[in-house]
Amino acid sequence: MPIRSVFFDVGETIVDESREYGTWADWLGVPRHTFSAVFGAVIARGLDYREVFQVFRPGFDLRAERERRTAAGQPESFSEENLYADARPCLEALRSGGLLVGLAGNQTARAETILRALDLPVDLIGTSDGWGVEKPSTAFFDRVVAEARCAPEEVLYVGDRLDNDIRPAQAVGLATALVRRGPWGYIVEDTAVASRCLFHLDSLADLPELVRKHNEAR
Repeated sequence: MPIRSVFFDVGETIVDESREYGTWADWLGVPRHTFSAVFGAVIARGLDYREVFQVFRPGFDLRAERERRTAAGQPESFSEENLYADARPCLEALRSGGLLVGLAGNQTARAETILRALDLPVDLIGTSDGWGVEKPSTAFFDRVVAEARCAPEEVLYVGDRLDNDIRPAQAVGLATALVRRGPWGYIVEDTAVASRCLFHLDSLADLPELVRKHNEAR
């Protein structure tokens, strides 16, 4: 099937989250390299990344702490400089090629507002807060298909996580592309899931041409 729509995960796919995780280390009062090391260990054990906060502060309530940070004038945030350098050009090239392009990730309402303010070359933006469902639920990817308005096989989902992005997207019938960056891109392994990816990427810069060649062959 030709690809008619491409959706991207947000964190560690188009947005480099290094700065943001660093600010959480600062908020917790632990060295950034210590936070990063524990973060990697949690991922390697197959646990939810939110368990990292429990290591340093048992009973940590992420939603409440986000509110406390905001009240303290230190809200979670990102900007143009936190976009991966290949993100905007890739989105633009795909959209210019006539594809419907979207962002769909587990993001807060605040993050969605920031994404919209960045004026990215996308047709729509969906978040777990806005949709009321989060990955890895297959219902999240059902929503992606509904927004794309085409067959699941004609939708390509691009993400950095085999567990949270690629596996559930494949379960709904979407084509998938794995980009190898961020901690999950290097630590999480699942050969069976990875082998079913349409594309394996080290950079988003390669994606528009790969999609073009794929569609020409159809």
